[in-house]
Amino acid sequence: MEEATINGNNKESKNFIHEIIDKDLAEGKNGGKVLTRFPPEPNGYLHIGHAKSICLNFGIAQRYGGKTNLRFDDTNPTKEDVEYVESIMEDIRWLGFQWEGEPKYASDYFDQLYEWAEMLIKKGLAYVCELTPEQIAEQKGTPTIPGKESPYRNRSVEENLALFRRMRAGEFPEGSKILRAKIDMASPNMHMRDPILYRINYTPHHRTGTKWCIYPMYDFAHGQSDYIEGITHSICTLEFEVHRPLYDWFLDHIAEPGKVRPRQIEFARLNLSYTIMSKRKLLELVKLGFVRGWDDPRMPTICGLRRRGYTPESIRDFAERVGVAKRDNVIDVALLEHCIREDLNRHATRVMAVLNPVKLVIDNYPEGVTEELEAVNNPEDPTAGKRMVPFSRELWIERDDFMENPPKKFFRLSPGTEVRLRYAYFVKCTGVEKDPATGQVTVIHCTYDPASRGGNSPDGRKVKSTIHWVSAPHAFRAEVRLYDRLFNVPDPDDVPEGQDFKIHLNPDSLKIINAWCEPYLAAAKAYDRFQFERVGYFCVDPDSQPGKIVFNRTVTLKDTWAKIQARESN
Repeated sequence: MEEATINGNNKESKNFIHEIIDKDLAEGKNGGKVLTRFPPEPNGYLHIGHAKSICLNFGIAQRYGGKTNLRFDDTNPTKEDVEYVESIMEDIRWLGFQWEGEPKYASDYFDQLYEWAEMLIKKGLAYVCELTPEQIAEQKGTPTIPGKESPYRNRSVEENLALFRRMRAGEFPEGSKILRAKIDMASPNMHMRDPILYRINYTPHHRTGTKWCIYPMYDFAHGQSDYIEGITHSICTLEFEVHRPLYDWFLDHIAEPGKVRPRQIEFARLNLSYTIMSKRKLLELVKLGFVRGWDDPRMPTICGLRRRGYTPESIRDFAERVGVAKRDNVIDVALLEHCIREDLNRHATRVMAVLNPVKLVIDNYPEGVTEELEAVNNPEDPTAGKRMVPFSRELWIERDDFMENPPKKFFRLSPGTEVRLRYAYFVKCTGVEKDPATGQVTVIHCTYDPASRGGNSPDGRKVKSTIHWVSAPHAFRAEVRLYDRLFNVPDPDDVPEGQDFKIHLNPDSLKIINAWCEPYLAAAKAYDRFQFERVGYFCVDPDSQPGKIVFNRTVTLKDTWAKIQARESN
C-alpha cells in the first residue's frame, strides 16, 4: 500500500487496485459504474482470509459509490451444502456489509452457461473428450514441453453436439466423458491447454436438485457469471493470475459489443502466522475432533473469531492495516491480536475476576460488614459510567500476586509489604497459613488502612502495586476457557517428509479453569465482552446458561512482570 492505516488513524489509503479503477473511470469505462462481487463456494465456513476479501470487495464499492454482489459459486454439488450458504450470509452481515439485492448463485446461470457451451461447440471451439484424468494429465505436457492433442479433439461439430446433449440427458456414467475447450496444447500457460468445461456428476444439487447431471467447471462459470451480472472489476487472489488468459478467452467469444466486460485483478491472499487457511485442512480438524466445530474459538473462521470475542470493527481494521499487495507474504498473527486489543481497550467494560485464587483475610476489618465501592467501567470512555462492587473482610486474589520470598523488582504482595486493592484500600501482609502436606499458601493475612479508602492515603505514602480482587462471600464461580494459538509454530505446513500439519498442534491451546467473578458479571449475556482487569479480554460463550456462565479468553493483556522476568533470565 502507498499509505496505511497506522495506530488507529483513519488515514485514507490507496492501493494499486484503486489506481486501476481510477484509470478506468477516467477513461469512461463501464459508464462510470463500479460493481464488485464476493463469490464464495459454499463448501465450508469463511475464515479470516475471506474476511479480507469481503472487506476489499465491499470497501471498493463503498469507496466509489458502487455496489457489491454476493454470488455463491455452487458448481460442485458433491461438496456444497445449504448450511454453508446460511453461515456465509450471516458472517458477511456480522462484518457489517450488505450485498446488492438478493444473493446470487452460479446455478442461476446454468441454462445460459449451457447455451454458451453449445455455442463454443458450434464454433469448433469445444469438443467432447473421453480420456481419463490420468490420460489427460499424461498428455498435457509440461510448461516447457507441448502437450499432445486428444484423439477426440477433431470430432465433428455435429458429433460433439450430439454427445454433449446426451451427457446432459444422463446417458453416460460419471467420469466417462467431459467437455473441453479447443485452445492450444502448446501454450506455455498450462491452463490454456484444452481446459475442461463440463463434467458429469449425478449428485443432487442443493438448489437445482436433479435437473442437471453435468456441471460447469469454475473457470467456465466464473467469468461468465461476472459478465451476466455486469461486474466491472473481478477481484481475485493471486493464484488466479495464471487463469486470467482463460478468463479473457471465454469473454472474447461470448461478450457482446456495448455490454460491460469485467476485468480480473489479482491481489495477494492473506497468509497468517500460526494459522491454517486451507478449508480442506480446517474440515479435517473438525472431522477428527481436534476442535469442537467450525466455530471453535481457536479456528480462524469468522464464526470462530466471533465466538472468541473478536469484533467486526477489529477485523475490518486488521484488513485495512494489512492492505493490498501484489506479492504473497505472511502477516504476523500478533497484528490481528493488536487490533482486537485496541478495539476492546476502547469499548470493553472493566471488571474483576480471579482466575487462580488464594484467600486473603483482612484481620482488622469488621466481620459481617459489606461495603459498596465505586468502580470505573472504562477509563477510555467516560460515558461508560460506573458500577458498585461489594467489599468484605474475606477476598480472593490472584495467587501470582503474592510471593513469600520475592525477588528484586517484585512489587506485589509479600510479607511486610503494602499494596493497593483496586478501588478499595491499602493492605499490608502480616502472615500466611499453609497446607502442612504441600507447603502451599492457603490463606494470606493482612491489615488494612481505613483512611486509604478509594486507594489513596492521607499521609501521602505511596505503594508500588495495585492488585485486583473479588469479595469471597459475594463472588460466583464461572467456567473460563483459556484459549491460545492452535499451532505452536509460525508455519504449520512446514513439516518433515511423511508428516502433516497436525504434528504442530498446540496441546495447550485450551485450558479450562473455574474463576471467581464479581457479581456484576452474573447478568452477562452471550457475546458480551469484558476486560478482566490485569488479566485479559474475555467474551461470554453461547454455551452459557442461567447460573452457569462460560467465558472465552479473547486475548491476553501485556504482562509487565513477565517481560521483566524474561529480560532478567537472558
